[in-house]
Order: sequence, then structure tokens, then C-alpha cells
Amino acid sequence: MKNVILIAALATLASTSAIAVGTTGLDKSVALADGQTVHIFADGKMGMEGRYGQPVFMPAGATMKAADGRAITMVGNETARVGALLRIAP
Repeated sequence: MKNVILIAALATLASTSAIAVGTTGLDKSVALADGQTVHIFADGKMGMEGRYGQPVFMPAGATMKAADGRAITMVGNETARVGALLRIAP
């Protein structure tokens, strides 16, 4: 009986760990000219990471300049998703 409970607990732990890794939805990250990073998620929304690795508020519609010179317009403000992304990143 103990073995059955142990196997069930390990199976549950393994399945929830796999779900947690795949839920970020991060599509790509773009370095900005001022040292910050904008993270673009698979649904098209964006979130900002500051120079020191913390989530930063950026209003929707704000224009940012990428390190390569192109202009990026902020879509959404996913500070909570960026915070979650930074907490699970190694």
C-alpha cells in the first residue's frame, strides 16, 4: 500500500513539474538600447524586464528602441508573467 501511494505521489510531482516548465509562453526576448529587455509572449503580449532583472511597468502603446535600432511598440503590460518567468528561470 505504501508503494502505491509513493508511486502516485511521484507521478503527480513529475507531471506538475512538466506543466510548470511549459506554461511561460515566451516566444522571444529583445534587448533594448537602454539595457532593458522586452519579452514577447506567444499570444503577442509583452512584458518588460529592467536592467537589474526585475519586472518593470511599461504602459501599453509606449515605443521602445531595440539595441539593433528598430522601434517596438508595447502591446499589453504583462508584468506578472515576466515576474513568473524570472522566478522559474535558472
